Amino acid sequence: MKTIAVIDDDIYIGDLLEELLTGEGYAVIRAYSGTEALLMLEKTPVDLVLLDLMLPGLSGEQVMERLEGTPVIVLSAKAGTDDKVKLLLSGAHDYVTKPFDNRELLARISVQLREEKSRTSLKFGDLSLNSLSHEVSANGVALHLTRTEYAVLKLLMDNPGQVVAKSAILDGIFEDTPDCTESSLKIHISNLRKKLRDAGARESIEAVWGIGFRLN
Repeated sequence: MKTIAVIDDDIYIGDLLEELLTGEGYAVIRAYSGTEALLMLEKTPVDLVLLDLMLPGLSGEQVMERLEGTPVIVLSAKAGTDDKVKLLLSGAHDYVTKPFDNRELLARISVQLREEKSRTSLKFGDLSLNSLSHEVSANGVALHLTRTEYAVLKLLMDNPGQVVAKSAILDGIFEDTPDCTESSLKIHISNLRKKLRDAGARESIEAVWGIGFRLN
């Protein structure tokens, strides 16, 4: 069951949204101020946030600045194009003007949840990777990867069929594994290939001589 956070100080609108969403099979948690919202979201992970802008305490804009990795649909009475553009450029995934049509809102929620799934679940041939749980499987067999092996595989799966230069791989995984070097990268990929073979997966990591690697 997907969980949606409704952050709105208008009790009537909050009740309306909760009834609408629970009727569609979603779990709903609610907050009535920006500060309460951040405390709630620290304790309870959600799949999507419906966010009003005019909140007591921290504003909706301030709340959104602190949300990372969770799709946010702004619900606001501000209907101006400039307002919408500003919010979308600031990180909102969608913008719905109050009063809203229930069917349109449900459709927009469905789109965001579908896109979020595609962002977090990567597939390539018989490889599957979930970037939220860090679970990786090959040919249906769970793989136990090191931090570097996981970072390399995710980068290659983010760029399927494309040759990724060694320098680009090192840059791309630097935050996760700053100690990885060009010489040790070959060892990590060799170990990764072995784990894929042991799981019965087909050979998919191809070395492109003098350049880098790709999933093929």
